[in-house]
Amino acid sequence: MSSVLGALWNLPDPVDDGEQSWDREARDGETVAQRLDRNWSILIQELRVLQTGVQVLAGFLLIVPFQSRFDVLDGPEVVIYLVTVGFAVAAVAFLLAPIAMHRVLFRQHEMRTIIATTHREAVVGLMCLAVALAGAAAIVVLATTNSGWGAGLAAGGLGLLLVWLWIWLPLRTLARVRPSGPAD
Repeated sequence: MSSVLGALWNLPDPVDDGEQSWDREARDGETVAQRLDRNWSILIQELRVLQTGVQVLAGFLLIVPFQSRFDVLDGPEVVIYLVTVGFAVAAVAFLLAPIAMHRVLFRQHEMRTIIATTHREAVVGLMCLAVALAGAAAIVVLATTNSGWGAGLAAGGLGLLLVWLWIWLPLRTLARVRPSGPAD
């Protein structure tokens, strides 16, 4: 089993190491405006993928107090819930903020500013989402098992998984394939 997983995990790159420059070479004739438009298109597509899921998570968390079993939560459970809701709502705010910025700065020739700010908002939104997901996992484990240890393990385990998938793995990949020229 581990050899199968290892084979799947260590799939070769679709582009050989000798051909890593193909992406940069393919965009050699790209103007600054074309690059900014491409970067904005990529960013907005990423946000589209995130926004619905984050809004659904926040919506579900916001209706929890109106459920019949909510009143059985004690002090620490309420704190976990409120922190989770706070981070979920903050994630919604940060992941929707780029749309508002684009509307306000539309046709003002500030695409470079919009993209730089949107990038930062997306990163903060992802961090808020990670905390909200870990908190939601803790709440579910608390509600189903009434185990503080189990909730801590669920939140911590999911937190570690998200750090690995969302931070460590991308940074490791970046270090391995970083081009010698300027970044987009």
